[in-house]
Amino acid sequence: MATETFLFTSESVNEGHPDKLCDQVSDAVLDACLAQDADSKVACETCTKTNMVMVFGEITTKATVDYEKIVRDTCRNIGFISDDVGLDADRCKVLVNIEQQSPDIAQGVHGHFTKRPEDIGAGDQGIMFGYATDETPELMPLSHVLATKLGARLTEHVIKPVIPEKYLDEKTIFHLNPSGRFVIGGPHGDAGLTGRKIIIDTYGGWGAHGGGAFSGKDPTKVDRSGAYIARQAAKSIIASGLARRCIVQISYAIGVPEPLSVFVDSYGTGKIPDKEILKIVKENFDFRPGMISINLDLKKGGNRFIKTAAYGHFGREDADFTWEVVKPLKFDKASA
Repeated sequence: MATETFLFTSESVNEGHPDKLCDQVSDAVLDACLAQDADSKVACETCTKTNMVMVFGEITTKATVDYEKIVRDTCRNIGFISDDVGLDADRCKVLVNIEQQSPDIAQGVHGHFTKRPEDIGAGDQGIMFGYATDETPELMPLSHVLATKLGARLTEHVIKPVIPEKYLDEKTIFHLNPSGRFVIGGPHGDAGLTGRKIIIDTYGGWGAHGGGAFSGKDPTKVDRSGAYIARQAAKSIIASGLARRCIVQISYAIGVPEPLSVFVDSYGTGKIPDKEILKIVKENFDFRPGMISINLDLKKGGNRFIKTAAYGHFGREDADFTWEVVKPLKFDKASA
């Protein structure tokens, strides 16, 4: 019988896309804050249009941060060094509007820095998903992996080195710049905003998404840390052989340390019932935000989070992507 095939599309954009520029600026600010003050509370947004970048949000930190320098350095490192590309890192207008974290949020989440790590509450309500599948070595969806690799290698002869031969045949159609002309790009052709590429950041449309973006957020923001620990849980389930495909959902209420719910679905691929996999997950992972920060070492800044802001947060081989480390699961192997 012929192997069943189907088309499922994932997309990718490169670091020069205006939305990705904004993600990188927001995470560069986060890195700078955490490098000097590991307890920084950061919610940093960025927007851009022709020769203008604005950084705004709520930040409480002991760090001394030159926001304008971070913006210009990030733009320069990406390659925005000329009016011809719509943004000159040395001459563009930089606007900064940063305020302190709301005291209402501060008292509810971390008690104005008085709470122990295990008692720190979620920085907001929300739902987060982690996903994993055995279809690639990265335990990521194939369509997402290929789209991301294509984007990352566009400066080379791209298609055949990236796409395995078995996925190319006489029916394959290549659409290369199908609009016919696309010369005006970057912020000159398209406004950019932090958090507008959340599917590219995650699983390329597979699994599910809770709607929260990652970049510019410190680990008390469960949009980020919750999604990271959920990915580690899902990946560990697949790596342990408990299932071939798996999604993990967690949910939080603002100020509450423990998640409201944890859910597991193996899409019928589980070696044991999903309720048993869920029990294993709960016994092996601590989903409290303060403990996620410790266990995944999410308070370290430097050049850490800016690397996540282009080419995806998951499926990457990098020591700083601690959530990609498979955790050996403790469970009764005989019952599985």
